[in-house]
Amino acid sequence: MVSRRRFLQLGSAVVGAAVAGPTLAACGDGGTANGGAKASGDLALPTYKPFEGVRPDLAGAESGLEPGFLRFPPDATASVKAPPLKNAVTALTETFATPPPPMGSNPMWQSLNQALGAELRLTIGTDPGYPEKFATLLASDSLPDLMWLPPNQGIPNIGPMLEAKFQDLTKYLSGDAVLEYPNLAALKPASWRTAVVNGKIWGAPIPSTPFGQVMMGNPRTWQKVGGLQCSTADEFFAKCKELTNGTNYALEPAIINMLHMFGEWFGAPNGWRVNQDRSLTYLYETDNYKAAVEYAAKLWAAKVFYPDLNLADATPKTVNGQIAAQVTVGPRATADFRAMDPTLFVDTMIPFGHDGKAKPVYDMGYGTVGFTPFKKTDEGRIRELLALMDYLSAPFGTKEYLQKNFGVEGQQYQLDGQKNPVLTKAGTQQGPGLVSALQIMTAPESVIFNPAFPEDTKKIYATEQKLLEHAMRNPTAGTYSDTSSKVGPKLTAAFRDTIVDIVTGRQKLDAYDEALKRWKNGGGDKMRDEFAAVLPSSVPVTGS
Repeated sequence: MVSRRRFLQLGSAVVGAAVAGPTLAACGDGGTANGGAKASGDLALPTYKPFEGVRPDLAGAESGLEPGFLRFPPDATASVKAPPLKNAVTALTETFATPPPPMGSNPMWQSLNQALGAELRLTIGTDPGYPEKFATLLASDSLPDLMWLPPNQGIPNIGPMLEAKFQDLTKYLSGDAVLEYPNLAALKPASWRTAVVNGKIWGAPIPSTPFGQVMMGNPRTWQKVGGLQCSTADEFFAKCKELTNGTNYALEPAIINMLHMFGEWFGAPNGWRVNQDRSLTYLYETDNYKAAVEYAAKLWAAKVFYPDLNLADATPKTVNGQIAAQVTVGPRATADFRAMDPTLFVDTMIPFGHDGKAKPVYDMGYGTVGFTPFKKTDEGRIRELLALMDYLSAPFGTKEYLQKNFGVEGQQYQLDGQKNPVLTKAGTQQGPGLVSALQIMTAPESVIFNPAFPEDTKKIYATEQKLLEHAMRNPTAGTYSDTSSKVGPKLTAAFRDTIVDIVTGRQKLDAYDEALKRWKNGGGDKMRDEFAAVLPSSVPVTGS
């Protein structure tokens, strides 16, 4: 089973079978000590030209609101002029589903190869173990043509690794050069920032939902206490105690994820807070977050958390009512629960002020799951690989999107009464693991679509609108800190270990301040200076 903690940190959105999206810092926060941050800030990102061949039923917006489709667009249009490949391509990627049948016995994979013009030979890793597989191939004499680089699985020394092993794609993609590849040009600037390190573009980014973590609850469980929505932290606490009885529990045991939700109620910033003097204050340094930790410890002492901290996936227990609420990524994750119980549409908590007066925030996510760099090669091969990535990044509603995600009509999918593609029995055997592996290394901008439950699209769209009323973006997203790349994950892990100890009663709240000093001295202060040095003037003040 996929680790749910990894699932929340990393993923991609697959139509009809939701896979969680990312919320943590991406690989773009990379570089070397000799000025990678400034160079990345000066780069001209690829020109953005949205795909206009499909009109959604519910329009998206620059705020992050995702376009919604109540049915698959009729008469799917072609987004590429010709098959992209003349030669076979090798690639390393990962799947969060059961691995697919191998290419030789997988008709859906074979039909994709036919559409591409040559074989796409995938080496498919799984979780756990992907970083080890990546490292093994990286150390070999023969790299695959493409290697998906995840945003937060601990792959070290990204800047030097890219410079040594991979192809600088800047001249092919920066500015108007990207217009030669229309589907790549339809990826938003925020997505491309993920693929920028040391002032260079290293691959095609993989967009995902721009929405970050949300708390979701089973409405059948919460109706016993008046529903999931609350107006104060005390009200939420009282409801949690009432729902917990020794066999059923109010909250899943993923403490850091739950704490993220509480931090929003207490007004903690999304990563960094921009002060009036343009200085930066990190999440851990705020009284808001420390108060959220104290609140989480109070909930733990009340025994409302499911007691097994090693629970991999709370979803089945949320569906059956044993756990009342869990944290997942974005409102579209309702599809995960529908898949287990078609009668269940889960509620999404809308953030509220902890005391009924304070201003809550909602943390938007980064919106990507890393990027896919190319090994060093000649110009002809580079353009062939770019054409492949262009095909595989085809927007929702296109013929190429159908081929990649559903296969061939009459074989892997059929059209239902509303002309929506629905996987056949063969498609459900051949497709999910393959689609997951393809979507983790290439993807278009995300949309809301669930063909089996079109009303869900309207509900999710409305929930996104409510969340956007409180939206806060990490002000350093798209800027770069060399220190963050090198020591950020290690510092975060150490601080979180202390937080979990405090919440579970193994350490006193006093340990918070000592852990914060270690974070600051270990690199936190240096990260602050590096982010502040490249913070665009357009980023608004988010704190006093």
